[in-house]
Amino acid sequence: MPTATEQHRPRIVNRKAHRDYTMLERVETGIVLLGTEVKSIREGHADLTGGYAVVEGDAIVLRDIHIKPFEFGHQFNHEPRRPRRLLLHKHEIKRLVGKVTLKGCTLIPLALYFNRRDKIKVELGLCLGKHTIDKRETMKRKTADREAERAMAMRRKS
Repeated sequence: MPTATEQHRPRIVNRKAHRDYTMLERVETGIVLLGTEVKSIREGHADLTGGYAVVEGDAIVLRDIHIKPFEFGHQFNHEPRRPRRLLLHKHEIKRLVGKVTLKGCTLIPLALYFNRRDKIKVELGLCLGKHTIDKRETMKRKTADREAERAMAMRRKS
């Protein structure tokens, strides 16, 4: 049973990631943030759509995620789309770099959330891009599953 504080923690999800990519693997990482960014995320003002992670030197950096400037931040506010460093162990970075070098693999942020210790975590997905044909097949499969579920529900009622 979640406590009262856990119920009010925002979980920001990248909905388009599941539509546009096939998930091969998921990794939980930490993220380096400024104080005003944390306050803005606590209010739920972040957007992961279009974000991706790249390898820069010996670190993995998250790019193109938008964290709205904090309303009361004044001159100490942050830039909304600045690159943000992800916190991973060296062996995890090496493993991910090896997998990213495969043809077509990308690191995509799937979710941004607070863990039980109130630390902000990023769920990073190792993904392959879907083609239009694959997206159509996924939609057909979901529609067929939904119709089958409805038929089963109607049958149970009668």
